[in-house]
Amino acid sequence: MDHIDRQIVNILQKNARTPLKVIAEKAYLSSPAVSARIERLEKAGIITGYSASVNTEKLGYHITAFINLEVQPKQKPQFYAYIDACPNVLECSCVTGQFSMLIKVAFKSTVDLDQFIGRLQDYGRTSTQIVFSTPVGPRGIQVAAEEENRHTGGSGQ
Repeated sequence: MDHIDRQIVNILQKNARTPLKVIAEKAYLSSPAVSARIERLEKAGIITGYSASVNTEKLGYHITAFINLEVQPKQKPQFYAYIDACPNVLECSCVTGQFSMLIKVAFKSTVDLDQFIGRLQDYGRTSTQIVFSTPVGPRGIQVAAEEENRHTGGSGQ
């Protein structure tokens, strides 16, 4: 990735609907050149998709929570199939520490959350934290130039 690719990735992370013409102006390229670079970044697996950010509360999902779950290794294939099919699961990560899974969920009520936790406990012990507020929401990673990373202690790519 060169500095233009990094610039394109940063722009798209802020707003994936940024018109090619605007990206081209910022990158000092033609729209076809930007389009070709985006396609190359997609094929390389750097850009993995595009999505819309939504306000879950305005959709009626007033409860956001993080659930830690202890899953035994032999149960993981069955658990992964189950959790992938759960529409209220926003993210599920395999993590280190006392618990093996960290699950971010959104529900309309604490009753719904409690029922979901009950089903999760078929797979192991849980610990749940309900979110009060989110001062920093989901965002992309700032793709900095390698030289900038050397000056700031970053790792590059």
